[in-house]
Amino acid sequence: MWADPGARVRRRTLLGSALAAPLMAAGGCGPDDDALTFFFQARPDEARVRLRIIDEFRRRHPDIRIRTLVSGPDPLQQMLTYCAGGRCPDVLMAWELLYSGLAARGVLLDLNTLLDRDPNYAAALRADSYPALYRTFSYAGGQYALPEQWSGVFVYYHRERLAELGVVPPSRWRDAWSFEEFLQVARAATRYDSSGRTRWGFVDAWVPYFSAACFGMNNGAEWFTPSVDPTRTNLGDPRFAAGFQFYADLAVRHGVAPKTAETLSISAPDLFRSGRAAMALGGHWLFSEFAGHDDLPLDVTVLPVGPHGGPGAITDVGSTGLAIAADSPRIEQAWEFVKFATGPVGQAIIAASGLFVPVLKSAMESPGFAAAHRDVRNLEVFTDGPAHSRPLAVTPAWGKVSALLDRGCNRVLRGAATAASLRGRFAAEVDALLRAW
Repeated sequence: MWADPGARVRRRTLLGSALAAPLMAAGGCGPDDDALTFFFQARPDEARVRLRIIDEFRRRHPDIRIRTLVSGPDPLQQMLTYCAGGRCPDVLMAWELLYSGLAARGVLLDLNTLLDRDPNYAAALRADSYPALYRTFSYAGGQYALPEQWSGVFVYYHRERLAELGVVPPSRWRDAWSFEEFLQVARAATRYDSSGRTRWGFVDAWVPYFSAACFGMNNGAEWFTPSVDPTRTNLGDPRFAAGFQFYADLAVRHGVAPKTAETLSISAPDLFRSGRAAMALGGHWLFSEFAGHDDLPLDVTVLPVGPHGGPGAITDVGSTGLAIAADSPRIEQAWEFVKFATGPVGQAIIAASGLFVPVLKSAMESPGFAAAHRDVRNLEVFTDGPAHSRPLAVTPAWGKVSALLDRGCNRVLRGAATAASLRGRFAAEVDALLRAW
């Protein structure tokens, strides 16, 4: 059972009772005072949710001041610059695909040192957490962040468009549709007129080769082995290649999704929002853009499963977490904030915002989360999503690996090569980058 989140902490440095500073642009860590610095990336509406968490934390902990630092477009480089200059923020937003590089450089604190001395809290956290999300931030034996939100991908769909076709998509991950069923619906929903295709069956509002990898994973093969600190890629696995190829063929062979050149003038989210696409792959970050429009009766469903996949569909973890700088002079205060933001109260605020999916089971099952998604009939796609998630890859080599994957995979997605071309030499080059770490 969770302890009273309002209880006073055992160890805390008195920092005064000043109010938290307003959001600051990411230009530096500010004056060298005793304020706890919190670095994160967020859109304006997301930043307001974070401020609500900070305000509630400040109300319960008036002796801890917080200065916020909002990231620019390259948060990893920005964090490295801060830390190289000896001004690393105390609390840092951690990204699933990026944090291990900081952990390997010694930038992040192993939170096991704090969890071990607080066994009641650690037990309550693990009991209320989704193991897949929790383990995503476990690297090389350390726990370098606690998850704060889930943002795996799924499929948004236009409820009326699919109802006209007599289609009721799956409402649960364990009851996924097949590749063939998904293709049939996308074909039926694609419409043409004299000027060309005007309404697509499917569009992708995420990163295409990440999406293709999820299709590969849903055909029975992980993208990397193991997912955390991988030693090899499974690009050469025939099951993964077939799933990847199926995704690519939606555009280049079947014509039910726009090709890359066809989305240069209008984005995939805009196509779906304007009614020009029946289905769109994306994460919860798009929900606030799509929800609340009378002309867009939307719902959500799961990814399809290939002939070698299942049982049930899976998605990526897509999680962010909160980490603490290893050299922070305010580790005690930082730990109190991280526990609060990732604990029951902070997660309840996240749940009720409608902007994020929480990572605690108790918050996911709360009335606030249901109320924030009252128009969604298939709410289990959200609530059961974390339990059906797998990390894409957690490795310090991700920057180099992703650059290589971007070049090779996008040739397949353009129709310039087949997924089989990723086997052999290309997969070996990726493996070599992984082994270099």
